[in-house]
Amino acid sequence: MTETTAPASPGLRLFDLLELLVREARPLTLAEAVAASGWPKPSVHRLLVQLEAGGLLAREPDGRRYAPAPRLLRLAEATLAGSTQQGVRHAVLRQLVAEVGESCNFTALSGAEVVYLDRIESAFPLQMNLRPGTRVPVHCSASGKLLLAHMAAGQRHKLLDGLALTRHTATTLTTRAALDAEFKRIRKDDYAVDAEEFVEGLVCVAVPVRGADGHSIRCAVALQAPAARMTLAQALEKLPRLQAAAAALARTWG
Repeated sequence: MTETTAPASPGLRLFDLLELLVREARPLTLAEAVAASGWPKPSVHRLLVQLEAGGLLAREPDGRRYAPAPRLLRLAEATLAGSTQQGVRHAVLRQLVAEVGESCNFTALSGAEVVYLDRIESAFPLQMNLRPGTRVPVHCSASGKLLLAHMAAGQRHKLLDGLALTRHTATTLTTRAALDAEFKRIRKDDYAVDAEEFVEGLVCVAVPVRGADGHSIRCAVALQAPAARMTLAQALEKLPRLQAAAAALARTWG
């Protein structure tokens, strides 16, 4: 980590230093923290003082080395406890991939894009390698069209009004009329497809993950596969398994 690559935000700089200290897995002196971070000594000293004052770090009895303090440990424990549901969702997704044999993802709407909350790749060497945090266009992805279809009409129109319906492949839907017809079908059938609309040669089927009320659509779970290995018709045969996984994911909302 160097001064040029470190985040400019003071808050993120504090977090980066905490992360560095935890990763080292041993108390560090000021000099060791400077060497590990690559930051100027005055900057590191100031950050260590702030973290100590905030109760996140504490000095060892020798007064020279800094180690995680009880407040930081309590935060770590609370974070682990809060991640239980995330672990359950990951396990559901992993089981789904084992059943369908292709990559699957768990997605949500973020602004005018779809964000991958989680993803498990298939065991095949030919993969897209789309990691959690990846964002894809809303108008030409199965999850995106599914979430748009179940939006309130006014909200959907407002979002699409500000969106360029970029053509990514020959099958991308780029008109509002075509999308509106697609949304109507999605609401009727309760699933959405990506017929090579985002990436040529890649097909996808998505189903809704409903909220605790059983009606609101919060997220989607989708199967994604190279068309050369699984046709769209074959992917649609996996709908019952996708829907079972969606129901299991919905139960994690509590």
